[in-house]
Amino acid sequence: MRLKKAVFPVAGLGTRFLPATKSIPKEMLPIVDRPIIQYAVDEAIEAGCDTLIFVTGRSKRAVEDYFDRAPELEAELEAKGKLEALETVRNIIPAHVKVVFVRQPVPLGLGHAVLCARPMIGEDELFAVLLPDDLIDGHPQGVLGQMVPLAAQTGGSVIAIEQVPRADVSKYGIIDPENGSGTSLKVRAIVEKPPVEAAPSTFAVVGRYILHPSVLATLETQKPGAGGEIQLTDALAGQIESPGLHGFRFSGKRFDCGSKQGFLTANIYFGLR
Repeated sequence: MRLKKAVFPVAGLGTRFLPATKSIPKEMLPIVDRPIIQYAVDEAIEAGCDTLIFVTGRSKRAVEDYFDRAPELEAELEAKGKLEALETVRNIIPAHVKVVFVRQPVPLGLGHAVLCARPMIGEDELFAVLLPDDLIDGHPQGVLGQMVPLAAQTGGSVIAIEQVPRADVSKYGIIDPENGSGTSLKVRAIVEKPPVEAAPSTFAVVGRYILHPSVLATLETQKPGAGGEIQLTDALAGQIESPGLHGFRFSGKRFDCGSKQGFLTANIYFGLR
């Protein structure tokens, strides 16, 4: 199996980082010298994806501009002999990779954002979804690349999971695994942001998914769930019996860059490295 397409839902307002995100998309906030979104893009390309689909909203023009060519800037860098900076600017996206932008007209949740990318995804191909807020320093390779062999083996959907403190389970989608050890956990149930006392485990879903295309048909007819939004977690529940749903315990360090503490910690971590 070759994973070709990756979806990046980037239409969120980033309210936790106001007032900065009043004019700067949260995905463009820098971790050292690169915006958060670049780390997720690099991970997808490393995993073999050659089509990147960004689901954007209003005031996200900066994301589109970042991944576009900048002839004036390139000409000035070349004229001044700043060749290293020139190569950095030119190689943000490799030449063989295609970038596509699609609008999410109304903020109806992660599931709806993924559904907006449906016209660009084939009816018979697995595709990836990456949430840039979850910045993960995977090793020995990116998390998405670690997940590909399991998706190829099972033919179903694979979601990245991580154990979290029980006090935090209400912040995540939580799985109920058939087994509790190893890197691959067969999922028998999944619930979005359960109360602490009702959580089936402490295995939380984090922002990396390889999805079977049938999930798009489910999202098409799905009714709003928690928060009145189209929840991707609810659609994943429909994948458990067929074609199958597995949780993958990845190797690496995750930073929740949707929070100020996680954003600051990531800057220190990558800066020191």
